[in-house]
Parts: sequence; C-alpha cells; structure tokens
Amino acid sequence: MSAPDTNTERQKRRHRPALMGIGTAGAVAVVLLAGLLVYVTVTADAPEGAETQIDGRTGAVVDTD
Repeated sequence: MSAPDTNTERQKRRHRPALMGIGTAGAVAVVLLAGLLVYVTVTADAPEGAETQIDGRTGAVVDTD
C-alpha cells in the first residue's frame, strides 16, 4: 500500500544528496578498479623460459642459441 498523499517533487529533492553519494561512490570504485588493473598489468613479471626448451609437437630439444 502506498501513502495517499505523496509529493514526488519533495521526495526527489530530499533524496538528491543520497543519490549523489551513491553515484560518487560508484565512480570512485570504477576508478580504483581501473587503477588496480593498470597496476597489476604494469608490475607483472614476464614469463621466464626454462633452460632447455622442448618442442611440444615432437618432444625434441629446441636449440635456442
């Protein structure tokens, strides 16, 4: 059941600060997530190969010199 006497314009005005806070928190979360993704990508180590490389198709040792 809804209230019989609601003023939607007044409700919009009263909820504006809360909605702006939710929007700001969402924007901050997106910026932090993007920063985390950039940080993880930049600081990641490149994959290192083994001393001896093996060809996966034949099983033979690959000469890397």
